[in-house]
Amino acid sequence: MPYTIVDITENADKAVKELKLKHGNVIFHLSGGCCDGSSPMLLPKEDFYLDESDIFMGEIGGVKFYMNEAQFEYWKHTHLTIDITEGRGSSFSLEIPEGYRFVVKSRLLTKEEELHFNK
Repeated sequence: MPYTIVDITENADKAVKELKLKHGNVIFHLSGGCCDGSSPMLLPKEDFYLDESDIFMGEIGGVKFYMNEAQFEYWKHTHLTIDITEGRGSSFSLEIPEGYRFVVKSRLLTKEEELHFNK
């Protein structure tokens, strides 16, 4: 059984595909910073600088998902599912002008997942 630490809902996946057609190469980033920083942001890949403090969490919807290491300390025992909801957020994420925003739904990792991810 393949383990993932981040997944995406069908509706959010559809939104990502539409945004990729409109904006090209994109990445997800969860920073924990200002302006809805605890919400996943979909950003143009070439406009966002990743450094050693960004942790690669996996790929969802054909898009790489990164999280700042400080934020990871809060989320390291959880499985994340990226979804969408109606309404505008207050971030720089590409979906905001479309009238919806990405959100994180989480649950604690199972014992098996904990063992897998914390080898």
